[in-house]
Amino acid sequence: MKQASVAVIGGGVSGATTALFLGERGLKVTLFEKEPGLVSGPPFCHLHAGGNLYRDISDEQCITLLRQSIDFLRFYPFTIDYRPTVIALPLTDSGIPEALLPRLKLLRSEYEKLVGEDAGNQVLGKSGDYYKLYSREALEALKQRPSVAQPAKHDEWMIPAAKNIDLDKVQFPLILVQEYGLNLFRLSAGVTLALERVANVNLKTETVVSNIQENCYSGTWNITYVQKDQARQENFDYLVNAAGFRSGKIDDLIGVECKRMVEFKAAYVSRWENCCDTRWPEIIFHGERGTPRGMGQFTPYPDGYFQLHGMTKEITLYEDGLVANSIVSCQPHLKQNFIEKIDRSWSPEETGQRTQNAIRHLSRFIPAFSRAKVGSKPLFGAQQIPGDDPALRVAEVSFPQKRYARCEIVKVSSALDMADAIVKDLMALGYLNASAHEHRRLTKTLESLKETEITAYAKTVALKRDYPASLSGRTVPQMP
Repeated sequence: MKQASVAVIGGGVSGATTALFLGERGLKVTLFEKEPGLVSGPPFCHLHAGGNLYRDISDEQCITLLRQSIDFLRFYPFTIDYRPTVIALPLTDSGIPEALLPRLKLLRSEYEKLVGEDAGNQVLGKSGDYYKLYSREALEALKQRPSVAQPAKHDEWMIPAAKNIDLDKVQFPLILVQEYGLNLFRLSAGVTLALERVANVNLKTETVVSNIQENCYSGTWNITYVQKDQARQENFDYLVNAAGFRSGKIDDLIGVECKRMVEFKAAYVSRWENCCDTRWPEIIFHGERGTPRGMGQFTPYPDGYFQLHGMTKEITLYEDGLVANSIVSCQPHLKQNFIEKIDRSWSPEETGQRTQNAIRHLSRFIPAFSRAKVGSKPLFGAQQIPGDDPALRVAEVSFPQKRYARCEIVKVSSALDMADAIVKDLMALGYLNASAHEHRRLTKTLESLKETEITAYAKTVALKRDYPASLSGRTVPQMP
């Protein structure tokens, strides 16, 4: 079988994962990335192992997110921050905690089923421990207990939340669920180190694809790209569009139809110095998206750093931040001020204002957090959303033309299903044999990486991007 050549445009989660998948299966892969490093697109911080942050999506999407998250954790275990998530509903919220229980029971059952199918799927703790409810009485009792330096049990994780949440402002029960954290900088580090070790993967960073022509006679793609101010051309058998929010530009070069949206979002980095010795769970305060009472997300990192989301237009969301493509182009056009942020920088004034807005938003429920300060520039980017449903959370890949795959993941955990689908398409085209789809959770390259080198590289990635090195840290598993 001829060694097929594959061009992957875009080095985010989808492009880097695809390049690693295909490279390890013997294909000749060239990965084109505009930025100096990999996985530098929209921020992510949460493994949606059940989709409990999203009350508005279907049970079917939640079950898919659970399965995909388990697969992602098994494939990229070094990216996981092993700490649970607390779900709280404010008194002002229109919902009630009891309404969440049927879905939690369903997810616990689905998790138990997945573990029954493969014991290796037990990566979120025991299925019976998938979630736990906390009454006010239980939380008042936990308030009297000292914090635990290395929490392992649910109650130990819940102590900081019990001590710091204003219990007069939330409904009961509070819910602790085994949805973990995801570390962007560790994924960037690990997948870069892995790809550098795969001999048949050619990694071209700081490279812009400027033109694509299909050769109908040879069945190849001719790609023109610019690297170090020099234009070059190469031919490839197969093309993967993993260009993220700029994927419409690749569609336009090829001339295929599409329907998509793009949404600019930002998360804010704060530092709460006097809580540095406490390990926190992530805490979610539900709310109505786009209103002043939008969901608040409190994501812990080492050394007192917290990443903050507030689903209001003064914090994470933006006026005119959600745009759709037009009938003349597949590429939705964000306003120039968003492009300036993505390609250049944020103003100190906007960084300070929006971070303080986020601190105030979370301080409504965690009063002592009002003492937090700006920790760094925001984490930000533009998220592609295939179709016309902004609430969509599960999407992978489409094949609008022969030998062309368009990656459209919304959540990073969808990356492995996406890679699976591309492998099956390559098998159908005769570029891979049937064995290519076996044992996809195993990757010798990732398994060869050492924790020390991932940790060191992740710190370097954070610092190069002007973020605190602490954001590359994580909580490792503790046995209860």
